[in-house]
Amino acid sequence: MNDKERMEELVRILDKANNDYYVLDNPTMEDYEYDKLMVELTRLEELHPEYKNPNSPTSRVGGEALKKFESVIHDAPMMSLADAFSYDELREFDERVRKISPNAQYVCELKIDGLSVSLKYENGRLVRAATRGNGVKGENITSNAKTIKSIPLTLNTSLTAEVRGEIFMPKKSLIKLNLEREENEEELFANCRNAAAGSIRQLDPKVTAKRNLDVFLYYATSGIDVNNQYDALCKMKELGFKVNPNFRLCKNIDEVISYIEEMGQIRDELPYDIDGIVLKVNDFTSHDEIGVTAKYPKWAIAYKFPPVEVHTKLNDIVFQVGRTGNITPVACFKPVLVQGSVISRATLHNEDFIKERDIHINDTIVIRKAGDVIPEVVKAISEERGTDAKPFVMIKECPCCHMPLERKPGEADYYCVNPLCDEKRINSLIHFASKPAYDIDTLGEKLVRSLYENKLIQNIPDIFMLKNHRLELEALERMGQKSIDKLLNAIEESKTQDLSRLLFGLGIRHCGAKVSRILANHYKSMDAIIAAGYEQMRQIDDIGEVIASEVDSYFRNDDNLALISRLKELGLKMTENVVEAKESYFTGKKVVLTGSLAHFERSEAKKIIESLGGKTVDSVSKNTNIVIAGEAAGSKLTKARELGIEIMHEDAFMQIIEDSKE
Repeated sequence: MNDKERMEELVRILDKANNDYYVLDNPTMEDYEYDKLMVELTRLEELHPEYKNPNSPTSRVGGEALKKFESVIHDAPMMSLADAFSYDELREFDERVRKISPNAQYVCELKIDGLSVSLKYENGRLVRAATRGNGVKGENITSNAKTIKSIPLTLNTSLTAEVRGEIFMPKKSLIKLNLEREENEEELFANCRNAAAGSIRQLDPKVTAKRNLDVFLYYATSGIDVNNQYDALCKMKELGFKVNPNFRLCKNIDEVISYIEEMGQIRDELPYDIDGIVLKVNDFTSHDEIGVTAKYPKWAIAYKFPPVEVHTKLNDIVFQVGRTGNITPVACFKPVLVQGSVISRATLHNEDFIKERDIHINDTIVIRKAGDVIPEVVKAISEERGTDAKPFVMIKECPCCHMPLERKPGEADYYCVNPLCDEKRINSLIHFASKPAYDIDTLGEKLVRSLYENKLIQNIPDIFMLKNHRLELEALERMGQKSIDKLLNAIEESKTQDLSRLLFGLGIRHCGAKVSRILANHYKSMDAIIAAGYEQMRQIDDIGEVIASEVDSYFRNDDNLALISRLKELGLKMTENVVEAKESYFTGKKVVLTGSLAHFERSEAKKIIESLGGKTVDSVSKNTNIVIAGEAAGSKLTKARELGIEIMHEDAFMQIIEDSKE
């Protein structure tokens, strides 16, 4: 056997081993043997690059990094699914279907909480993988998809087909990844879906390869000759595709609801996140008869699970000091598993929130995740209150510096007004360096606390003087030369950030990211903002009396003016690069974002909307024009439906962005 033949044989052997392990969950080769054969194949490919199979198993470790993802047009649109939030809505869907297809049966499948993907095969070989994007146009992620071991690079037949599915991150992989990110002081992923989306869209496939992503495939747009969805899933399994085993054929809507109830019971036990159930009319002929809308197929719908609520005991209420000195009560409760993660703390916001809900220490409380992400306390169950229950009493002095707290008339929060409060100063530094503010890479909470405790930074200008303290930095735990270089380079690079980020980073009360952008875009320089004054700021849309008063007061303080002067001396940028808003579908419209977007962080999406002439607002009212709903959208989506407000999903949002580029 010559080298070329041996390479072909190794590809066949390793492909089968991959399929047995990752798709069939039936390992047939020891890890040692697999690694040995991979080393042999890698060596032969280096010797004979002309013989290398483009879909070789060695490509799963990741190839060269990309500069950007190429856009690709889908052969057939990747449509979204309409949502149902109640059994009544499912029955209404069933009635609509049966008017056209009286004997319809449904295939029910788990709605995997991940990122949609299209896989295109020619003559049995994977030639393209793409994200859904806006449904018509997606991103070419072939190099990254090849690193997912459950995606077959070659099939056991010379099939030409396009299959679709969901890339996801298993729960265990998220836990492991977040532990690594926490260790490196990187921002944690809120859930498996965000982690999957962030991992598959890495420009460097080697990063994706380390993220342990997985896939379930559930639909074939071409190449598989069957007459219904149930047979299609079975056929896909035969061909070597990984199909979720929990699909079921249901004769009627009552069987569908029974299936939903059953899957809801085991939801937390699954090794991956699901956020609902998809039901599809089984018969493909009926699909054509029932038809589609501009956005959704009428023959399928996604039932979304309601937020999971769990009961636990409130052990204590502790207090945190924020960057502005605001005091936040925090519930500490018996740890509980909620949708894949163990939680033991949740904010109680303020004294009024606690008293309105009559929450006592030692009460049984109801916990859920708002938008499937943020833990929140829903209520206390007063009927179960025991004799050991203690009424909540608001503290009167700061838990850090023990100075008296103040509460302004008309405000819900108590504040520590001591400018020398250590916790307040530390949190203001953490905020300044954070991603939404000045975005200083590697300068996370742990490092800020360490630098503060070691007297290396006490205020914002000290951050930009760290380059003069290399010896002191070397003495800190886990701060080698590379880490120090990375930190100092990140600090130096941050000096070019726009004024809006600096303004937000200063931590002025009531001056959040949005207000900072409004002021920076209007005045364009720090000097102009300082000179403006209360009356002038009040003339700007969205700048109310309270905001104008706080900003004006901040810049009338001599210590704050000295801080700005020092930051100027240190070379920080004091102007805003203002980009004129383009005409678009958003022009002049008030837009609310709710839920979690797969392709954008919330702050990024807001910036895009504003650059396209829209105005982002935080709450839904009759004056809202559009609600952009991501995954796990909650009460804002419900209110938008009640008010008849236009609801836009992420694919339509992306289409508007694409259209604006033309």
